[in-house]
Amino acid sequence: MSTARHTAHAELIDPPRSSPDLDVRDLEHRTRLMRIITRLIAVSDLGSREIARRAGLPMQKISDLLAGRLEHLSIDELRQLYRTIDSQASPH
Repeated sequence: MSTARHTAHAELIDPPRSSPDLDVRDLEHRTRLMRIITRLIAVSDLGSREIARRAGLPMQKISDLLAGRLEHLSIDELRQLYRTIDSQASPH
């Protein structure tokens, strides 16, 4: 088997990853936060643009979150979004 064919075959079995592997616990934590934040956004009186502005994040990050593209958000960005939305929902 040629090297090129062997490489192509190996990629079919284990395709190259576009992002580094995440620690399973980190991924679970981020997924949990994403679900909570998505629900909070759904019931919030604030629009996505206002949430992004208050959290100091680009609107694209909110779009990525709502589309389930977890790999586009860091744990710190998720925590910032949670604090932003949670403080809006809490009585002042």
